Parts: sequence; structure tokens; C-alpha cells
Amino acid sequence: MPGNYLVSRGHRRSIPQRSPFLVNPFLGIFFKVLSGLSFTMMSASVKWLGTSHPGETIYPVGEVVFFRSFLAMWTVVAWLAWRGKLKGATLTNNRMGHIQRGLVGSFGMFFGFAALSLLPLPDATAINYIVPLITVMLAALVLKETVGVYRWSAVGVGMIGVAVMLWPHLSFLQASAPPAEGASFGAACGLMAALCTSFAMIEVRKLTATEKTGTIVLYFSALTSVFGALTILLGFFDVRYRWLMPTGLEAGLMIMIGVFGGIGQITLTESYRHAEPSVIAPFDYLNLVWALIIGWVLFAETPDEALMIGASIVIAAGLFVILREHQLGIKRKREKAAAPSRPI
Repeated sequence: MPGNYLVSRGHRRSIPQRSPFLVNPFLGIFFKVLSGLSFTMMSASVKWLGTSHPGETIYPVGEVVFFRSFLAMWTVVAWLAWRGKLKGATLTNNRMGHIQRGLVGSFGMFFGFAALSLLPLPDATAINYIVPLITVMLAALVLKETVGVYRWSAVGVGMIGVAVMLWPHLSFLQASAPPAEGASFGAACGLMAALCTSFAMIEVRKLTATEKTGTIVLYFSALTSVFGALTILLGFFDVRYRWLMPTGLEAGLMIMIGVFGGIGQITLTESYRHAEPSVIAPFDYLNLVWALIIGWVLFAETPDEALMIGASIVIAAGLFVILREHQLGIKRKREKAAAPSRPI
């Protein structure tokens, strides 16, 4: 007879066995690295459209956000259809949760794209590494999770690293050799993007309790497309926000942003299907290597000493948090396994 059976009050009821979780750490790592490369290529395309080049136009952030989200949404739809999971992907019991995640995630995308247009690609990438540290703080404040002295210490050390990274971009602290125009605002946008991303991760934690991954990704892409499209109205009040018709290379970059964004989202999701988060999370920091290479090749950007020192501190703090989370996860599993089973 298939399935396991439990006896309760004289009745026998069948509980089907769940298919085992496919664990392949190497495949999970591969998808994680591919995801990071895709998102970095997307960021480079966003930066190109948002900065001045001879004979080319600077596109408003809202238009870039729309194309990124709208094209990525159809990439996700194709992926869900290929996996046979498109049917029912829009069914949800928590529409408000999706709206909250979409709203805060959209703000994060707006701030992140603005930071990319004002900062070197490696700097904008490195600032985002504070997301795990901010998430620890929000988990304690919003989800009421217990955060011990080790993780709080890592957060404190990480914030010191952030201060080191941002120092060259803070104009009010530089008496000589002021930063590039708009760099201070770009640094502020980068911090706001990291904060919004951390809030979005908290919302995703709540959604995963009842929602499928495909549903979360699809709703986020759709809502971000709507929020991006609404910015077309700003063009009626300020010419700087007026949408432009992309042509030639710029149209190709718009498509690349959407496709790379969709591929990044899909491969990120796939990575978590094949490996534990603690195994693949450290490979997030490989994104800085991609950013350094792409920034040097496409934008002739060279990282300064403050960035490398500050990023090293933040990465070390982030890795400590990941290791600590892994240790706590093992401890919780052992405690759960050791707990006496409850009678049915």
C-alpha cells in the first residue's frame, strides 16, 4: 500500500509521502552564480541608460523600472509555463501582502536604479551588501525574532564597513577633493535601496508561509510594472521625467534589462531548490567581482581603497551572520528532533 499510515481513534488514515527534496549543492551554486552575473549585467545596462554618453539620452528611472519589470514578468511567465506551473500562479490568499511587498520592492528598485546612475557600478553593488545586516535588525524589530549578541555585533561591525565605503561619496565631509557631482545623493539612494530590499525580504518571509514562489515573483513583477508605468504621469509636470522612445542600442539595452532581470530571478529561485540557503548565500559576494570587471571594461571605473576596505568589512560581517544563522538552524533541527512526539 502506498503512503504512510497513522492510527487515530480506531481509524486508519493515509498520509502520502512527500517527494524528497532534490539536493544538488553544485547545481545550486551554479544557479546562484549565474543569477548574480545576470543581475550584474542588468545593473550595468541600467547604468548605461541612466548616465550620459555621447549622442545618447539619459532615460528617466521610472521608464527603466517599467521595462525591467514588464519584460521580466513575461520571462517569468514563460518559465512557469515551461514547468507546467502557470495555471493557478495568480491564485493567492494574501493580496495585501503582495501589494506591500510590491510597493516596498518597487521603491527599492527606484532607489537602486538611481544609485546606479550616480555611483560607480562596484560601489552601488557593494552598498547592497548591507541588506543581510539590515534584515537581521528588521527580523528582531518586525518579526520579533531573537537576535543574540553575536549577530548584533556583526551588524555593528558591518555598519562601520558601510561608513568606510561611503566616506569618499559624502561631500559635506570632504574639505578637499570633493566627490563627483551627485555622488552623495547616489550614496543616499543606495542606502535607501538596501533598506527597502530588507523590508521586502521580511515581506517575502511572511508570504512564503502561504504562497508559492511563482506567485510571489509574478505578483512582484506585475505590481512593479504598474508602479513604473504610473511615472509616465510625472512627465506632464517635469520634462526631466518625460518618457522617451528608445531607438537602436538603447532599445536593445531595455530588452536586456528585462531579460537579464527575469533570468536572474529564475536562476535565483532555482538555486534555492537545489541547495540550502547557508550553502549558496556566500556566493552573493561574488557579484562584486562581476561588478569590478564589468565596471572596468564598460565604464573605465577603478575601485578606490575605501571601497575595498569597507566592502571587505561588510562581507566579513555578512558571512559571519550567514554562518551564525546556519549554526542556529542546525541547533533548532536537533532540538526539534529531540523533542518528544505528540500523540495523535
